[in-house]
Amino acid sequence: MEMAPGLISSAPQPRVMEDPLAHLPCSTQIECRRGQTIYSGELPSDSIYLVIEGKVRVCRKTGDGRTVVIDIYQTDDFFGEAAFLGARPAAEFAVATERTKLMSWRIGEIEEIAARRPKLAVALLQLLAKRTAEFGERIESFSLDNIARRLARSLIRFSERMGEKGADGAVRMIPFTHELLSQYVGTSREIVTHYMNQFRRQGLLEYSRQGILLQREAMENWLAHEASTAEA
Repeated sequence: MEMAPGLISSAPQPRVMEDPLAHLPCSTQIECRRGQTIYSGELPSDSIYLVIEGKVRVCRKTGDGRTVVIDIYQTDDFFGEAAFLGARPAAEFAVATERTKLMSWRIGEIEEIAARRPKLAVALLQLLAKRTAEFGERIESFSLDNIARRLARSLIRFSERMGEKGADGAVRMIPFTHELLSQYVGTSREIVTHYMNQFRRQGLLEYSRQGILLQREAMENWLAHEASTAEA
C-alpha cells in the first residue's frame, strides 16, 4: 500500500507525563482525622486535593443507598477533580481512611495558574485521561468478569499502586476490609469473604489485620487461566 506524499508511517511515541506539582505553588496543609469527611453533598467544596500523607477513599451513594468506592488515593495522588464541573455530584463524598494530611487549591486558582503555565493544564489533562482509561478497564471488567475475577483484578491493581514487593516476589499491602473490597468490586461483604478464603486456600494470598500478602504472579496466572476458560 502506497503512502500519500509527505506522510510518514511511524508508531506513536509515548508522551512525557507532566507533573502537576511542578507547576502548582504550595498551599496550606489540612489535617484530617481517621473517618473525617473531606467533602460531600452536605459539605460541598470547590477545590481539588493532593494527599501529602495518609489515604482517602472517594465514594458515591447509589439510588438504593449502597456505597460504591470509586478509588483509594494515597501520597502524591490528586482527587476531587469533579469540582471542575462547577457543581460536584451530590452523591460523591471523600473520607480519610486514616490520619491524613492534604493540600487543596480552589478551581479558580487552578484556572488562573493554568493561564500562566499551560503545562499545568496539560498535566491535569494527562491525569484525567489516565484515570478515564483505568475506569474504562473497570467498566469492562464489570461487563465481562465474574466476581472472583473482578476481585482478583482489584487486588492486583492495589498491589501495583500500594504494595511493596519482597525478595520472594510476594507483594505486601495494607489491610483492606472485606466491606471496602465489596464496595469497590460491587458485591456483598459475605461474597468477598468467600472468595478471599478461596484464594487463601489456593495459596494466592494471605491476609490478616496487619495486611495482605499477595502472590501477584500466581494471581495473574490464575486470572489469565480463568479468563481464557471463560472465553472458551
